[in-house]
Amino acid sequence: MRRVRAAGLLDRRVRYYVWASALTAAAFVAGWVVFVLLGDTWWQLAVGAFLALVFAQIAFLGHDAGHKQIFASRRANYRYGLIAGNLAIGLSIGWWTSNHNRHHAHPNTEGADPDAMGVLAFSGERARAGRGIRRLIFRYQAWLFFPMLFLEGGSLHRASVRAVLRWPIPNRVLEGALLATHAAAYLGTVFLVLPPGKALAFIAVQQGLWGFYMGCTFAPNHKGMAVLPEGDNTDFLRRQVLTSRNVRGGAMTDLGLGGLNYQIEHHLFPSMPRPNLVRAQPIVAGFCAEIGVPYHETGLFESYAEAMAHLDEVGRQASLRPA
Repeated sequence: MRRVRAAGLLDRRVRYYVWASALTAAAFVAGWVVFVLLGDTWWQLAVGAFLALVFAQIAFLGHDAGHKQIFASRRANYRYGLIAGNLAIGLSIGWWTSNHNRHHAHPNTEGADPDAMGVLAFSGERARAGRGIRRLIFRYQAWLFFPMLFLEGGSLHRASVRAVLRWPIPNRVLEGALLATHAAAYLGTVFLVLPPGKALAFIAVQQGLWGFYMGCTFAPNHKGMAVLPEGDNTDFLRRQVLTSRNVRGGAMTDLGLGGLNYQIEHHLFPSMPRPNLVRAQPIVAGFCAEIGVPYHETGLFESYAEAMAHLDEVGRQASLRPA
């Protein structure tokens, strides 16, 4: 922390986020303008694919706001998250922040990390405990992983609505109103411009590819890394480093993965602005080498191979018959 702070890497980078927000907003508006101008044509599926990429970039900015990376003020970050998340892409910033903070506090920890308690099994113990359809999914999870990602967009919307209706998140009425505004504007525009069949195809492509893209950015981060048992008391630094994987690459990797390729640095310093993560990487890697903590970094495709191999190994422990 002393080394990172001395390097100024926790300082806000508002100018960077102004430009990133402006360019992303311009792409968002341009995508919908082209959609309206094209009208009734199957070329709209290409627009859907483009907007899937834009939705993901907006989600990355909402992620940064949720971690208070953009502004010094908590309120300003929250308002940014409302616009980027609830209004622009239909994802509740209140739900996401609550869920994601639990993940950051206990990454890859059984019984504590919500990402480790979802539809996939990260450990043999959880795989063997599955029953019915869940056991079947666990058994073939390595094969089902990428196909299931096409459902991730719908899952994010459902979780957002459920949280607004049932969770004690702040500003539930405001969040719900913005989610409803997004849904009305999105569905209204699509069905006004396209006939029902093409409209449904556009939604399937746009939402499916958005979810697929989001899932592909999450896959390299923790899958295949250390899984900690419930109640584990590993110290903070080791808990974050040993459960996370970095992905090597240049500017395109940084853009494509929204800075999440610096997963170790992000978990150690979640409020660090995204453009500073690349500068923090050699500091963190060097420090880990000094104290003998393994620091894992690999290429993008190698990260997927490691993650899928782990899911397959765990899945094989899920017998198709109840124990």
